[in-house]
Amino acid sequence: MSIGGAIRAIRLNKGLSQEDIRKRTGLLRYYLSRVENGHTTPSLETLTKLGSALDVPVADFFSDNFGLEEERPLPRLSKDDISLLRRIQFYATNLDENDRKLVLDMVRKMAETAT
Repeated sequence: MSIGGAIRAIRLNKGLSQEDIRKRTGLLRYYLSRVENGHTTPSLETLTKLGSALDVPVADFFSDNFGLEEERPLPRLSKDDISLLRRIQFYATNLDENDRKLVLDMVRKMAETAT
């Protein structure tokens, strides 16, 4: 996987948007998108900023599991699942970091009890 792909995977695993990373680093969302899609290679200085923003060592961008506890394939999403995630995404843009963690913990606990 590319550095950009690792950055995206870590960011998504932490429940962060490109806007969250922009706020933490000062990097433009357009630039972050180009990095994540492999159109631009970030400098070491930029990787350091991204590592700090994502709370991971820069080396995680180069490892096979790129900072994730375990790599699990994502399940196929139904149209209803996609609709739900879009609604959550809409409201999540107004949440601070603590609220995001709370929402993720609640969803995780609900999913654990549903199985």
